[in-house]
Amino acid sequence: MNEGREVNDELRAHLLEHSVKRGDFILKSGKRSSWFIDSKQTVCRPDAMILVARAILDLVPDEATAIGGLTMGADPVAFVTAAVGATKGRQLKAFSVRKEEKDHGGKGRIAGALEPGDKVVVTEDTVSRGTSLLEAAHAIEEFGAEVVLLTALVDRGGTVESMAAAEGLRFAAVFTAPDLGFPFEGGQGIGTP
Repeated sequence: MNEGREVNDELRAHLLEHSVKRGDFILKSGKRSSWFIDSKQTVCRPDAMILVARAILDLVPDEATAIGGLTMGADPVAFVTAAVGATKGRQLKAFSVRKEEKDHGGKGRIAGALEPGDKVVVTEDTVSRGTSLLEAAHAIEEFGAEVVLLTALVDRGGTVESMAAAEGLRFAAVFTAPDLGFPFEGGQGIGTP
């Protein structure tokens, strides 16, 4: 068994133990679901942080120089990936995209070490529709950096890849809802209550 496969097997088990909840949930959309995922319960635990970073680093293209996305979902993924990457000789700057433009100090929506011209991986912990990824991508492009990949730890919706492709962007997830044993959102409804 190769190292990447072992990492993903451990990470999947961690997600299922700590992040996936089963029951009867009313989601933000108003739909009912028999499950939801709070992947921050994995991303923010010390025993899984390195697993998350290694799995995301396996997706990061060689030309990437920075990783980040819309705060809060992207922050733990981006920062731990940049830190672990640095220990492996991979120099990725980390940053956050604010939800609203700051009107004082440095201003703007970007916080952290992003520079115009950087080649960026936009990340998120979990995506359903991909709107946060695209919002961050648009802010990053407006800032003057180039988006080279959209990525997430978990794709629970199954529609992000086609939506990204419609904008000329590539999307890759470490896991999909079916990888975790559940249908995509179009099935029974998946999300966060």
